[in-house]
Amino acid sequence: MIARGGGNNKLKNTAKDQEKNLVSHQAIDAIVQKYNAKLGSLLSVLEDVQGAHPSKYLPEETLIYVAQKMRIPLSRIYSVVTFYAFFNLKPQGKHSIVVCRGTACHTRRSKNLLEHLEHLLDLHEEGADESEKVFLTTKDNVFTLKTVACFGQCALAPVVEIDGKIYSHMTEHKLTQLVKAVAKRRAR
Repeated sequence: MIARGGGNNKLKNTAKDQEKNLVSHQAIDAIVQKYNAKLGSLLSVLEDVQGAHPSKYLPEETLIYVAQKMRIPLSRIYSVVTFYAFFNLKPQGKHSIVVCRGTACHTRRSKNLLEHLEHLLDLHEEGADESEKVFLTTKDNVFTLKTVACFGQCALAPVVEIDGKIYSHMTEHKLTQLVKAVAKRRAR
């Protein structure tokens, strides 16, 4: 999947590339310039580039271009984006729902919340076992459902994050109401 080769592996910003990754090379150039290629700026550059993508993710073509622009090996870029959980290599829905699966949340039935959301949003996960992280996006790209090992909000368990806001002492009923409210706001 990763393009390898000699010095002729320059990317051209064609209309087809633009449709595919939706972040122009000019926008990436401006982000890289903003951080002036300072040592340690890679995280900030990648975060801004991901934020500039309408689907809030880092397509492979974008990673290749960033690697070339910053003169950083692609392997290092992949090491960073696969290490930090806040980077996405798959398109995200317009709204993000993250269910905590830490011990306190698990003992307070977060698995039931996760299963409830999968049913509510008509998401189907094939072949995953309980220990795997969940990452599912609705067919209409409205919601992405993910799990996290722990939010560090154990006294408030179970917790769910929706669009960056933490909700505590969550129940299936409260969760249904929140998801319906988000969907209703979107319909306006």
